[in-house]
Amino acid sequence: MGNESVEQPEAFGERLLGLLLDRAQQMPPQLIAPLIAEEVARIGGRDVSILLQDYSQELLVPLPGRKLHVSQPQPVTDSPAGRAFLRAEIVEVLQAPDGVRMYLPLLDGSDQVGVMALTLDAVSDDDRRLLRRLGSLVADILVTKNAYTDQFFLARRREPMSVSAEIQWSLLPPLTMSLPQVTVAGNLEPAYRAAGDSFDYALNDNVLHMAVIDAMGHGLDAAVMATVAIGAYRHARRVFISLAEKYTFMDDAISQQFGPDHFVTAQLMHLNIATGEMELVNAGHPAPLLIREGRVVQQLESATTLPVGFGGELPRVREHTLQKGDRLLCYTDGIIEEHVAGGEPFGEERLIACVNRLGEGPSEGMRADLRRLAHTLKRERSGRTSDDATLFMVEWRGGAADHLAVLD
Repeated sequence: MGNESVEQPEAFGERLLGLLLDRAQQMPPQLIAPLIAEEVARIGGRDVSILLQDYSQELLVPLPGRKLHVSQPQPVTDSPAGRAFLRAEIVEVLQAPDGVRMYLPLLDGSDQVGVMALTLDAVSDDDRRLLRRLGSLVADILVTKNAYTDQFFLARRREPMSVSAEIQWSLLPPLTMSLPQVTVAGNLEPAYRAAGDSFDYALNDNVLHMAVIDAMGHGLDAAVMATVAIGAYRHARRVFISLAEKYTFMDDAISQQFGPDHFVTAQLMHLNIATGEMELVNAGHPAPLLIREGRVVQQLESATTLPVGFGGELPRVREHTLQKGDRLLCYTDGIIEEHVAGGEPFGEERLIACVNRLGEGPSEGMRADLRRLAHTLKRERSGRTSDDATLFMVEWRGGAADHLAVLD
């Protein structure tokens, strides 16, 4: 970096980040990337690339823009950019005699937005601290400006997207959330033709609220029904307390809007992240899988509840207690009902075998593990995804007392 950053690294870093933030507030979206490249040049950085994850979660694609170094898309698997993205840590690649190529994870909270790559002549610990903060600020700016433009969406899109998929992606919360007590990750396929599947979550105090749904049918009709179901769920979540009331509210919304011949299967869950205690209502969905130390130990069956929209009775809530490190895998029927060679359904046994096989290797974190599972399942089905196929996983990492050292 330049002499100013070496002489007064903290003060220089504060000025740099403050200047970027001040200028970005009034900047139109199309000028954000050139602004970032300009500010990086102040610390001696060059060849700046901003890489965003594509919708199928296979590639990190470069954002075009003036002053940016627009490289080729980078695979999420087996590339320096992909390692930075999946591990949420800076990756450095020596490019002698041209300096060091730095790959910075762009983290908006715990949600990975993408990766910023830049080249420096040399890197010190002060530089690394500044770059970590710069990556967080750039991620925040990109997320904020994303609400005002289609530019970032178009960069991430690698093939035409259906109207139903447009609706579904607009419904989804961030695909990941990671806190000391709990981690959440979701995956939606087919990315460009999804229709009736969706998931949602919110952390309110110590209670993590979660829902996974599958609206009947295909195309736009299913997407509209999923929109009503998620809207009703969010409204109920913000008004009611119990899972049973959430189910009833969603049931009324679907039946009144679409009539008796339409339904949505659903799983509704409450997880107390301080204790690991979980409540579950399963309305016509495949039973979630409980994964412990990398292996499926049981399916979390619950009392039979009619799918949402059929006017079922108030559901009975099943209670479970998770152990530290337990993962819960929820999935829609598109995962197990896809036909494989010979015409038979993929089935739960093959799904469990895939989970156990991946659990034999080292974990790269739940988000990376879920992505590997999703791509493994797709390969096992010979790349076919004729129906929506959604995975949603939560890992309970222990209560607040287990993470006091993190806060000290």
